[in-house]
Amino acid sequence: MNILRTARLNFKLMDENDGALLFDLDNDPAVMEHLTRGQVSTMNTIKDVFIPRMQAYRHPQQGWGLWQVNLNDNDSFIGWILIRPMGFFTTEPDFSDIEIGWRFKRVSWGKGYASEAAAAVADAVTKNGDVKTLSATALKANSGSIKIMKKLGMKFIEHYNHRDEFGELPAVLYRKSV
Repeated sequence: MNILRTARLNFKLMDENDGALLFDLDNDPAVMEHLTRGQVSTMNTIKDVFIPRMQAYRHPQQGWGLWQVNLNDNDSFIGWILIRPMGFFTTEPDFSDIEIGWRFKRVSWGKGYASEAAAAVADAVTKNGDVKTLSATALKANSGSIKIMKKLGMKFIEHYNHRDEFGELPAVLYRKSV
């Protein structure tokens, strides 16, 4: 699957060779604030945890994986869009409900790049007739991500508690039918 270039952005499915880009992005505490409470990732975490997880759900024909987002004018990497089945790492993943997520460098915030990229990637992957819904989650305090969900036409579904190795925080689920 290919994602069509937009007026400002181009896309490439990331793979195990993109560790340096992932590390650079995850090395900003502000970027990681709503993910790891600001704790940055080490290169070992990228290599030993993040890349193997990405490879587990990466499926180029379905469009699943991390889509590298680059500026057209200088081809610089500014972030990524995640696409995978909801609940992929559970015993019952939902292949008709596709999760979308994003992570962008702070220098790109507030310019509409995340919304533009998410819309382009979502448009391509939801053309698969097996996809019935598009879902996204965020911590309740992550107003930037929630704004993107709303721009994508997603509606609030529920509040829940997100649990991870750092504890528990209030989160939200948004979804739309495709």
